[in-house]
Amino acid sequence: MLTLKFITENKEEVIKRLAKKYFDAKEIVEQVIETDKIRKNSQTTLDANLADLNQLSKSIGQLMKEGRKEEAETARNEVAEMKEGNKKLETAMKNAEQKLVELLCLIPNLPASEVPEGRTAEDNVVERTGGTVPELGDDALPHWDLAKKYDLIDFELGVKISGAGFPVYKGKGARLQRALINFFLDNARDAGYLEVQPPYVVNADSGYGTGQLPDKEGQMYHCGLDDLYLIPTAEVPVTNIYRDVILEEKDLPLMNTAYSACFRREAGSYGKDVRGLNRLHQFDKVEIVRIDKPEHSYQSLKEMVAYVQTLVEKLELPWRILRLCGGDMSFTSALTFDFEVYSAAQKRWLEVSSVSNFENYQANRLKCRYRDENKKTQLCHTLNGSALALPRIVAALLENNQTPEGIGIPKALVPYTGFEMI
Repeated sequence: MLTLKFITENKEEVIKRLAKKYFDAKEIVEQVIETDKIRKNSQTTLDANLADLNQLSKSIGQLMKEGRKEEAETARNEVAEMKEGNKKLETAMKNAEQKLVELLCLIPNLPASEVPEGRTAEDNVVERTGGTVPELGDDALPHWDLAKKYDLIDFELGVKISGAGFPVYKGKGARLQRALINFFLDNARDAGYLEVQPPYVVNADSGYGTGQLPDKEGQMYHCGLDDLYLIPTAEVPVTNIYRDVILEEKDLPLMNTAYSACFRREAGSYGKDVRGLNRLHQFDKVEIVRIDKPEHSYQSLKEMVAYVQTLVEKLELPWRILRLCGGDMSFTSALTFDFEVYSAAQKRWLEVSSVSNFENYQANRLKCRYRDENKKTQLCHTLNGSALALPRIVAALLENNQTPEGIGIPKALVPYTGFEMI
């Protein structure tokens, strides 16, 4: 979340910049400032009362020694009244602190200056493109038909076992999944990322730390008995490794990668755009996460985008990179680049990765800080990206590489699959 200090010192700037995300911040910013005044006034009055109370309490003993019992009794009554008043002040202060946190959680991250104007995905800016779109015949099949033809993925069996959006991968389909996971992890390791294997469930504090809670609880699967959430992405547990941690400047940037299954309710999703692997409730993904210092985080973002580009190039897929406009960005992001690959059978672009800089928005929630060379602690910047999400990569690989003889495997993947053709 935005820091209280920044909001109170830059009220008009916050309102103006959030307008790019089509968020009207005027009313809530005023509430934050007013609530902070109540908190500060309560604290100031309480501090003064406690000082007076301390002096008055000391005087009671002295009055008793001097035999001034009536005055001592009066002082005791004043002490009792002051203590009761202080309880009310403490309650008012705690209520204001709680309300402040609740209000701050409702304010999105500020978009960076590089974020283009725009309300919807149609307003996103194409940064660059690459690869060659294959020319398929009129008899080209979409991936859900290819999966059935070659017995790679059983969508109906998944419905039987769990429900829609939980496919069962079989034979070479399962091997392709495992090959892609290992391919992405090995490439990340070679690029300097430390692999970690995180839990697939997190507590509410972790969801709060990265901004999934309270904003997106409706999109997360919740285990009510234990009050745990199935992760929507490995970003959540991996970034929370650094919750309540003070790092050393010399160790930054920290670079982690993790494979995980991801779980998303995707409430309200329907239609042709969610058919097959296009949108699932459970899917596999390899994530990259960086923790960095503010002055270097945008260089890290540039490096992460360049790295993801190498992956789609090695997979020989036609790709493009989009810089998201203000209206299409996530609640927590300051700047996001989306990667899309072209599906030649579906004749449309499929999103396979988002790479984002959150600046100190998540770090403020996480209390993720670093100690600089002057021994002063500062908030870190956090970044993450999909590298890559598997479902639509698999969809594009199956569709774009179909031939009369079968489905070809990109050369870079063959050492991982153990076969060149399905």
